[in-house]
Amino acid sequence: MFGSIYVGLSGLNAYSRGLQQISNNVANLNASGFKGSTVAFTDLVGVNGNGGLSYAGAGGGGNGVEIDDTRIDFKQGELRQTDRDLDLAIDGSGFMMLLRGEEVLYTRTGSFEIDKDGFIVLAGTEYRLATLDGSGRPVSLSIDVLRTSTPTRTTTIKFADNLSSTATIYGISDVKVYDASGQEHIWQIKFDKPVAGVSEWTITVTDDKSKTIGTQILKFIQDQVDPATNKLVFADTDSGLSVTFDFSEKVSSFSGGTVSTLRRASTDGYKIGSITSIGVNANGKLEIGYSNEQKKELGPIAIADFRDPQALEQRSGGLFHDPGPAQREIVGSDDKRVGRVLSRRLEASNVDLAKAFGELILIQRGFQASSQIISVSNDMIQQLFGIRGQG
Repeated sequence: MFGSIYVGLSGLNAYSRGLQQISNNVANLNASGFKGSTVAFTDLVGVNGNGGLSYAGAGGGGNGVEIDDTRIDFKQGELRQTDRDLDLAIDGSGFMMLLRGEEVLYTRTGSFEIDKDGFIVLAGTEYRLATLDGSGRPVSLSIDVLRTSTPTRTTTIKFADNLSSTATIYGISDVKVYDASGQEHIWQIKFDKPVAGVSEWTITVTDDKSKTIGTQILKFIQDQVDPATNKLVFADTDSGLSVTFDFSEKVSSFSGGTVSTLRRASTDGYKIGSITSIGVNANGKLEIGYSNEQKKELGPIAIADFRDPQALEQRSGGLFHDPGPAQREIVGSDDKRVGRVLSRRLEASNVDLAKAFGELILIQRGFQASSQIISVSNDMIQQLFGIRGQG
């Protein structure tokens, strides 16, 4: 009977610990990146042995219950949209690497920010997001030297589409070009020819101060640009600009009434730019966007793929630690095997509230039943004490 009390106590202890795990899951229902733990129980079987007291009988028997080893549920949580470029989440099975000196931690999701030294860190911590360098090693990355996009001088303007053979005048306004210092200049481009049907156009370029930059002749052979004039150079000595007008591709001269569709297809060169965004692009790589519409890739984020994620230790803040046996492989975020890293996403907790409440009821009943074992055992012992001296 005393053994039955210990069996009941084992149930109280196991179900108390189970309640703690379930409570922790429910409490973290809205914690980003939280992974719930499963609650399971296992029986205890005692075996008689020398030097110890056993209540299991000659052949051994049940000694109660204990809570089984906790297993983390790594099922993917909902990926919720945010408005921050550096809110990152993995749609897949991998873990982002975080570095702080020699310490390495892992996370499935997190809000990142730029610290005072220019490193991308997990908000509120000193853990730096790891990227892969040219040799494939995970390293922390500072963007301090990349805060400005240096200007580039305009050298070429490419044109496309049709300059009507029956028109006599056409213009393209407000073409932006940039000198070596990144200063912006506005050019106006005017196309003239004296008589419709003539195959020569006079191109006149002026700036925003009405100064004439230059005049050139564009010729067509039937409906195609004469190769001798398909690249015309306009130079502005005041700004140091020398810009090639490139008509060599996709420019024609068909009759379209007086309607022309000739357009500026592209212009190289840009002004100085400051950072406007940092996020993950469609290739899975970190990318900086600048105010001059330029972009620069910083490389892939370091992603750890674990053979046995259950060997990881869960820590506060949605972080995980690898004590050694998890056997990881480090790949880049551009590797589709581990999933995709997404900007403006945070992974929600994967706690199933309905399941958790069901488990709470079962644990409550188990605790209640175990307490009844103790109560009944105690009553039987009291009855045994009560027969003392009777006979």
